[in-house]
Amino acid sequence: MALTFTDMVTKARNNVPGVSSEEARKKINAQPETFIIDVQDAKDAGACGLIPSSANITLGMLPIRADLQLPEELRDGRLSDRSRPILVTCGAGGQAALGAYLLKEMGFTDVAYIDGGTAAWKQAGFEVEEA
Repeated sequence: MALTFTDMVTKARNNVPGVSSEEARKKINAQPETFIIDVQDAKDAGACGLIPSSANITLGMLPIRADLQLPEELRDGRLSDRSRPILVTCGAGGQAALGAYLLKEMGFTDVAYIDGGTAAWKQAGFEVEEA
């Protein structure tokens, strides 16, 4: 039986922790080195604003940017430390769960997704930057 997007998100959520916007903000404040990745497609990233200091690395490019075996020009140096705290977000949280799960599978040890994505972050009253 073929998996649907919902099936894949459910599997990801069962394997990677989700954090609330409030928990994410506490983690960012306590660990300023936390890398926030927005995995939406570039044209969609920031539709509801971007979390300050987040980087847009699309879900499709994330495994390439995080692969230490690929040539340096294809990688993102911010993803070279597998123990660096990482929070993954998107518009509503589904793609973020997939991105966090992908990173976990690639050996990242401190990765979570923001439940509800950037929309929940904004709804919680936290600052966003316009794209």
